[in-house]
Amino acid sequence: MAELQKEESVQLHEEDADDNSGSTAGEAKVDHEESNIQQCDEGKEAEDATNKDPKDESGASNTSTSSTAAREKHISIQAQLTDLENLTDLNETGKKLCPLCSEEKFKACYNHKLQRHLQNLHWKVSVEFEGHRMCICHLPCRQLKPSLNGDQCSSRLGAHYHCIVCSATVSRRTDMISHLKRHVNKGETEASYTGGPDFSTETKVSAKQSCEILKESDTNVQVLPNYSTPQKSDSYFSRKMKTNRQLVFCALAVLSEDRTPLECLDAFGATGIMGLQWAQHLSSAVKVTINDINETSVKMIRENCHLNHMRVQGENNDSEGEELDEEPLSTIEVTKMDANVLMHLRAFDFIHLDPYGTAVNYLDAAFRNVRNLGIVSVTSTDTSSLYSKTLNVTLRHYSCHIVRTEYYKELAARMVIATVARAAARCNKGIKVLLAVALEHFVLVVVQVLRGPTQADELPKKIQQLIHCQWCEERVFLKEGSMVEENLYRQLPCDCHGSMPGKTAVELGPLWSGSLFNTGFLRRMLFEAVQHGMDEIQPLVKSLICESECTTLKQFSIPGPARNVRQECGVVIKTSEKEEDVSSDEQSLGTGKRKMQEGARNVLKRMKSEVPVEHPAFYYSIHRHSIRGMNMPKLNKFLQYLTEAGFRVSRTHFDPTGVRTDATLAQFKSILTKYSVPTYTAVQTGDHSHASDDVKLDIEFGNP
Repeated sequence: MAELQKEESVQLHEEDADDNSGSTAGEAKVDHEESNIQQCDEGKEAEDATNKDPKDESGASNTSTSSTAAREKHISIQAQLTDLENLTDLNETGKKLCPLCSEEKFKACYNHKLQRHLQNLHWKVSVEFEGHRMCICHLPCRQLKPSLNGDQCSSRLGAHYHCIVCSATVSRRTDMISHLKRHVNKGETEASYTGGPDFSTETKVSAKQSCEILKESDTNVQVLPNYSTPQKSDSYFSRKMKTNRQLVFCALAVLSEDRTPLECLDAFGATGIMGLQWAQHLSSAVKVTINDINETSVKMIRENCHLNHMRVQGENNDSEGEELDEEPLSTIEVTKMDANVLMHLRAFDFIHLDPYGTAVNYLDAAFRNVRNLGIVSVTSTDTSSLYSKTLNVTLRHYSCHIVRTEYYKELAARMVIATVARAAARCNKGIKVLLAVALEHFVLVVVQVLRGPTQADELPKKIQQLIHCQWCEERVFLKEGSMVEENLYRQLPCDCHGSMPGKTAVELGPLWSGSLFNTGFLRRMLFEAVQHGMDEIQPLVKSLICESECTTLKQFSIPGPARNVRQECGVVIKTSEKEEDVSSDEQSLGTGKRKMQEGARNVLKRMKSEVPVEHPAFYYSIHRHSIRGMNMPKLNKFLQYLTEAGFRVSRTHFDPTGVRTDATLAQFKSILTKYSVPTYTAVQTGDHSHASDDVKLDIEFGNP
């Protein structure tokens, strides 16, 4: 027995010596994994420590200062690659173990092989944040879900990243990047291991100080530092959408003249800038409701309401000491709800949809409860699918087949209107298109709702297929009728099918074939833009008025305090007093009975002649159809030549080089060829009258 006890003591002594020297690779690896697992549990221990009593924390900090310092951050979070290499351990054979992999994942190897492993596997796919790198970790730090057989997943599936801010584990690199962006959005940019129990309060203070205050149209909004990142930001704000916001405001201002008060809904508030502008400029004429499903956005909207001296419905005024001295300008209702649910529950006179991307998921709910003669405005920002870049997404969202054409922006506007019209028809409602604008970043469609199945039955008649020639880009809507036509190419004005082999045209659609503008509504929008001092969108609205009537020069009056005449963007604006117009009409009618009858007949004739004729569909680009080796005339000159030839013509906001006209493409090209000058002739002689006129214009405007 004595000999057995002696042998056991010797064996225990040898095992203790092996532990101190790290002689066996298996025991060293077990100790290594146990230490890493303890470091991985840092976040849980830190949370438990914060929940304890402060006295216990102070006592524990005195006794375990060295242990907390050693576990400040996870082993996979390093500043440099050399710091990661210094964590490797030697075994009895002189080989090194990877500090971030288990022995089953990566066996011990020599230094040069381990360096390549750390460089290519861990460091190369790391995520950088605030000067540190979060390397991928293959240690058993997270509890994996068992499979159907009850076994754990393989070690390859257990790869993950450790967050430097909240100590959470994330499996994918892209998800880790998104996770960090959400921390940045909330202002949590300091790592959890650098702070103590006051970390949360410091984060709130830093986030509060980092907010910016922007001003637009006399409205202040508080935004987060990353307000320009729409996908991962809780409160998105885009300066480029200012034109869109002003157009929507003018449309609402026109509707507020017809009925008051209006119940308006901004379904996707974000920062609440649009609803705040409605309430500030229209005050008692509107009852504004701003909705958003994100909690952070709702808090931001409430803060922006107080910033602009607005009262939030349902809040106690005593909680805001700053607003006690001043009477609120208006009352705004802020809701946190899904937009579809809110629009199904309540009825509104004006609804604006501006989600990030497409709005097709919210159209049915918008038309379900909108009141008669109300307005629905839809802003679509999914330009990749609208502008023919992702055709599969276009077919999935809009059920429409399109290709890239020279008139792709108008094609996008007609496609959105067709989708809106189908949604309205499903709710037994019709629509009247008031405005359609397609710019670089968005497509805006404003429609007025007409209740009744009779109005809804008219919509499918205006949704048609389009035949587009891929050689010359001529296009025409298919004629109405249910009978199958033998040769659809006969409807195209061009003869490309006869002169070219194979199929030369494609069928696009379904698209909206009706008008895109309402002239009377646009004139009232221009008046509201002048009244509220929105100078930036006035040239755009003027060009839309000319485009709606397909004319290059239009005279119309806007009531104002002064009488002057000015011309902007091809539109002559006369501002005069209403009394002068009335007196001039009375003088023209005369006082006698016969003169009154003649005057009334003249007024009726003038009213009939002023009935707006629908503008031609689509436009042609003058540069797309220019002749090689020829100097084409200036655009304004070319518009005069088309007018002299007897065609209706105007410029278009869709394309700065586009010409909207009722002429066919062959007639368009013939006039362009007639007034184009060969390059050498224009340079050497300059005999043509329009070339000399262009030189004079360039001299007048200081062009070289």
